[in-house]
Amino acid sequence: GVLVPEMEAAASPSAVSSSPTPIRQLPPTAAAQQLDELLADLGHMQSKLLGQGAGVPVETSLDNMLGSLTRDLQELGITATPMGICAGCRKPIAGKVLTALGKTWHPEHFTCARCGQGLDNQPFFEQGGRAFCEEDYHQAFSPRCAYCAGPIREKVLTALDQTWHPEHFFCAHCGKMFGDEGFLERSGKPYCHQDFLALFAPKCQGCERPVTDNYLSALQGVWHPECFVCTECLSSFAGSSFFELEGRPYCELHFHQRQGTVCQGCGRPVTGRCITAAGRKYHPEHFICTYCLGRLQKGTFREWGDKMYCQACHDKLFV
Repeated sequence: GVLVPEMEAAASPSAVSSSPTPIRQLPPTAAAQQLDELLADLGHMQSKLLGQGAGVPVETSLDNMLGSLTRDLQELGITATPMGICAGCRKPIAGKVLTALGKTWHPEHFTCARCGQGLDNQPFFEQGGRAFCEEDYHQAFSPRCAYCAGPIREKVLTALDQTWHPEHFFCAHCGKMFGDEGFLERSGKPYCHQDFLALFAPKCQGCERPVTDNYLSALQGVWHPECFVCTECLSSFAGSSFFELEGRPYCELHFHQRQGTVCQGCGRPVTGRCITAAGRKYHPEHFICTYCLGRLQKGTFREWGDKMYCQACHDKLFV
């Protein structure tokens, strides 16, 4: 502590006192407290000078007062040793000293490097040898959430080469948090399995549900194997060929039925030579008289009740 004498009168060196008062030494702690109070008073005086707009610069006036105080103490046999050099103002520290970042500071000069807020009575963060208040540190240096763009102050989740608040990492479509099944990515966004398949998986041409496993590729689309069947009778093709009509698959029989190319005589598809009569198609060997079963020739048959007859049988039966 610093010893500060108590005197009844502040006499000049040439003045003579008729009854000198003995100098009484105070306990070190009390002396240090008085010196701190004196420095605080000087600080108040600095504020007043600022308000009055004094002609002498405040900094020079304050330095003069501190110099005068030091000389007066030295004349009384008291040496005020500086506690260090303030890293903020580069001047000696004679009162309270604050130690931080490996340096010493006047408490009022230890401030946030960004907003100037005093840090002597609150937590601070260090970056590049400079001190920051909590808010400015997070705004300037904390990683940003890919969802809300806000600084991540506590727990950080890293995924898709980005950082996230844990509570903001959820399905981009339905908003649900991801469970044990994890997530799937599309265009830098995470999706739950259900939404990913519904949104992006190819759809079966038969049932329009997503195709995720085994599939068939046909008719410019994909199909579940169990969905690739005849559109008419729903029978599978079992490795045999299929026929396309208006983008849908058909077995041979129903394809020809739809096309109108089924033999009126035997009911089977007509794939080779064909005879067309009365708007119906026949295998040549099945274009026969209904009564005598003789082969008919175009232009020499007669129709009766949707059936074909040769001229002779027609005349015999109906004329």
